[in-house]
Amino acid sequence: MQQTPSGNRKDRLLELLGGLKGHLLSLMIGVVLYLGYLLIRGSRPFTNMILYNITTPYKRMMGALCDLVPFSVMEVAVLLTLLIIVAVIISCIIRTIRGKNRLLVIIRTIVGLAAAALLIWDGYCWLWGLNYYGDSFSDKSGLEQLPVSSETLYQTTVYYADLANTYANLVSRDENGVFNEDLDSIFAQSDTIYAGIVREYPFLDAPARTPKRMAASELMSRINFTGVYFPFTSETNLNDQAPSMLIPSTIAHELAHQRGIAPEQEANFVAVRACLTSGNDVYAYSGALLAYIYLGNALYETAPDGWKEIYSTLSEEVRADLAANNLYWDDYQTKEAKTAESVYSAFLSSYDQDLGMKSYGACVDLLVADYVEQAQAERADYLNKVDGVS
Repeated sequence: MQQTPSGNRKDRLLELLGGLKGHLLSLMIGVVLYLGYLLIRGSRPFTNMILYNITTPYKRMMGALCDLVPFSVMEVAVLLTLLIIVAVIISCIIRTIRGKNRLLVIIRTIVGLAAAALLIWDGYCWLWGLNYYGDSFSDKSGLEQLPVSSETLYQTTVYYADLANTYANLVSRDENGVFNEDLDSIFAQSDTIYAGIVREYPFLDAPARTPKRMAASELMSRINFTGVYFPFTSETNLNDQAPSMLIPSTIAHELAHQRGIAPEQEANFVAVRACLTSGNDVYAYSGALLAYIYLGNALYETAPDGWKEIYSTLSEEVRADLAANNLYWDDYQTKEAKTAESVYSAFLSSYDQDLGMKSYGACVDLLVADYVEQAQAERADYLNKVDGVS
């Protein structure tokens, strides 16, 4: 008995669905996990519960395991993933050329890769994305971000410029007067730099983990990245070819992410305070310099004359480091860097970080708020002493 065309189509459809059963199930699981993430992130209490009881313990366990090896497990994982993708695509091409069920092979490959990509994205959302929707540093610390006046911004910039000038004389320099501390020592000393800030903000306490120097640092420079925190392995990975004067504060920034501080502006502020309270002159200089850069950029936009006045007070050493940093990154203003910036801005926006890459500059609000709080505390102490004398 001869089959009808509709019977043939039905058999082919059943065969196609049978061959896709596993991949479709994976895809459905991926969709359910993502919908669950979207549902959970809408409730801060539930988000905090997941963060404190599931994702943070997992990341601390993975951080302890990956800390046992000196290389970046993240880089190995990313490389293996790329190799597997290439192998799957090559296999698909070969089987399509040689095989009979070409349509099935192509669709299975596409659906399989889509399911794998969705599951990886789900993992990232649950392990890291939720951090954007739980209690923030500002919530936990009580340090409120208020509107910043030009005068207060000016005073805060003066304060950090003075700190940069002070610590600039306490670090090693090369024959050109540029920062020249040993990178191995900088990385080795990173395990103690949070001791000071933890006394101020105990919720930042976490096991010390050694940041990893990336083998792909040149690639990182080409896309204008100085470091990356990888939640799957809970590693902080650093571009060790970036200008070394800011590597200590970059380490502190990535370690802030490792402690659950997700927003970039908050991680920058935490990095500055960790460096300045570390008792380590090298880290303190890097933190003060980072703070000056962000504050100076903000002041330049609002009060250029004030910026010029403060810049004129910078020591030769600080100016040499700023010039070296600018010169290095000028060589990497490439199409790849611009593309990476656009992609990362879109990535931040997907977590409701609406300022995108510009959210890095929002750490100015926290720096100013902290400066004002310190000034008020110092004034209160002074008035108490005066009252005691009288």
